[in-house]
Amino acid sequence: MIFEATMKSVTVGEFIVETQNTFPGSSGELSKILSAIKLASKIVSHHINKAGLAKEILGSSGAENIQGEDQQKLDVFANDTFINALSARGVICGVASEENDSYIAFDDKVNNEAKYVVLIDPLDGSSNIDVNVSVGTIFSVFRRKTAKGEPVQLVDFLQKGDEQVAAGYLIYGSSTMLVYTTGNGVNGFTFDPGIGVFFLSHPNMKIPTNGAIYSVNEGNLSSFKQPVKDYISYCQSSEDNGTKKPYSSRYIGSLVADFHRNLIKGGIYMYPSTESSPNGKLRLTYECSPLAFIIEQAGGRAISENGRIMDIIPNDLHQRVPFFIGSKNMVDQLEQLMESAT
Repeated sequence: MIFEATMKSVTVGEFIVETQNTFPGSSGELSKILSAIKLASKIVSHHINKAGLAKEILGSSGAENIQGEDQQKLDVFANDTFINALSARGVICGVASEENDSYIAFDDKVNNEAKYVVLIDPLDGSSNIDVNVSVGTIFSVFRRKTAKGEPVQLVDFLQKGDEQVAAGYLIYGSSTMLVYTTGNGVNGFTFDPGIGVFFLSHPNMKIPTNGAIYSVNEGNLSSFKQPVKDYISYCQSSEDNGTKKPYSSRYIGSLVADFHRNLIKGGIYMYPSTESSPNGKLRLTYECSPLAFIIEQAGGRAISENGRIMDIIPNDLHQRVPFFIGSKNMVDQLEQLMESAT
């Protein structure tokens, strides 16, 4: 790869320009979308890093989102920041956010001519802000289905994961990182706050085929379906399949943080259905599909309880699905257990 020798000096902007020819039909719009996301992420990262000092941005906002979850003050701030940054560029015709009841149509003349829509979880894991745990932002980009010049419609957002043009996430942790794919591999960029620039730090990211980490909320174990229970028992056993056993249990409770660790080290993340949440809790459009796009580009897999995540056509903006994602061999083994039980 041409950037390997000088990866420390390659900015995300330079990388996008150099690889623009890999975006079929792109004439600069995708670059501007990613630029808007970069800008908003810098602002959000700055506020997250001072959350313990600025009490006005810490804690609950006193409202609930469409899922009935308490909105944190930073949820609202991040949502407004990303939507404003994206609308100002004139390159998307609408945005759908996990924090809003419905999609937002940008009905001015310039944005109506745009050919892309963005779906975003502005601040994933925000309940962890108060205890200084890593949180993130997840986004995906689709080409609109409706004709340019017309107001955006719901059909533009309810597309299966295989139709994504780009997807990525920001993780706000010991450093702020942007990881994204446009269907030609996965690359990670680390933010240098001293000069305000993202530099290529993790080129051509690949998840190990096997891993030794499983991530799941074992507090819900009693209400998991039997195949998932059996797989967790296998993870905890000393049975050897060529990898170190038993596996380590690592669950942060912040999806982006758990996913990012497993992407780098190898592992599996699971959020199965339960008796109280038969459809799981994670959102297909805002969380599962974009991360599935990334993991497949990195050599891993993402499934639900009845097939590949990227094949699911959403029927609702806030649809929830059971979710299993990570190293290929680990997901394969879980899938075999689930199929044998049917």
